[in-house]
Amino acid sequence: MSANDLQNRLIATAADIETMLENLLSSQSLPGEYPRPDRLLAAMRHACLAGGKRLRPFLLIETARLFDLQGHGIMRAACALELVHCYSLVHDDLPAMDDDDLRRGRPTVHKAFDEATAILAGDSLLTLAFDIMGDEPTHADPLIRAKLVTGLARHAGLGGMAGGQMLDLQAEQSPHPLDQDQILRLQAMKTGALLLFAVEAGGLISKASAYEMQCLAAYGRALGAAFQIADDILDMEGSAQQLGKRAGKDAERNKATLVAILGIDQAKARLNDLVEEAVNALTPFGARASILQDTARFTAARNH
Repeated sequence: MSANDLQNRLIATAADIETMLENLLSSQSLPGEYPRPDRLLAAMRHACLAGGKRLRPFLLIETARLFDLQGHGIMRAACALELVHCYSLVHDDLPAMDDDDLRRGRPTVHKAFDEATAILAGDSLLTLAFDIMGDEPTHADPLIRAKLVTGLARHAGLGGMAGGQMLDLQAEQSPHPLDQDQILRLQAMKTGALLLFAVEAGGLISKASAYEMQCLAAYGRALGAAFQIADDILDMEGSAQQLGKRAGKDAERNKATLVAILGIDQAKARLNDLVEEAVNALTPFGARASILQDTARFTAARNH
């Protein structure tokens, strides 16, 4: 697949995800809900319907497609994952966290609304994600739904993304810089965990074998690490216009990154190694894994 073909596929998937998110974040109440408050719903929509690459849902969808599975339920699972990602961005942007004013080229939720609304919007996005993931339309098999809910909780929570954010905040305040192993752990949790789950979820939905799940996990871990290094390089070399958010904030806040430890050239070499690791992890699947392999290469080459 050419770079243009992959880009077009990413764009098409993002459009499909946007459409489903529009429906999931409508004013129509679900059974058992009271009417949805307009202001809270507007803040949630502001957080989720601002575009973005939709890489996490793309990975889930393409991993399921690796096993010739697609459809409405897979799209729902992908949207649930994207809601968790969007919640994390809303909370990360708060003054108590990264204190960002710009996200995807627009004011962050706490700037467009207020801090209290942003907190509630993040809480509600996270809760809605589990509602969607655990609901019968996502998968007919209740055991698969239970595994998806448990997996999402563990990758997003205390021992995953939220725990990684805590480590990141502690590192900013520590008088001692983190070493390389500590940075790798932090990044595997804060950024890598949801990317890894995206791939594992596609395998769970497809009832992949234990060996296939091992291959997918190796790919997901390498991809997550590559994504974070690429992001750190972009923060150093990119502009606010390219990124859709403030550039150079990692150095500004003394963030713990591999770029800061290794230097830009060694970080780029490490990025290339991780991409090859991700590509090679999918070798057992043959040519049908080419889209996921190209996605790993795209992650390293992206400029926004």
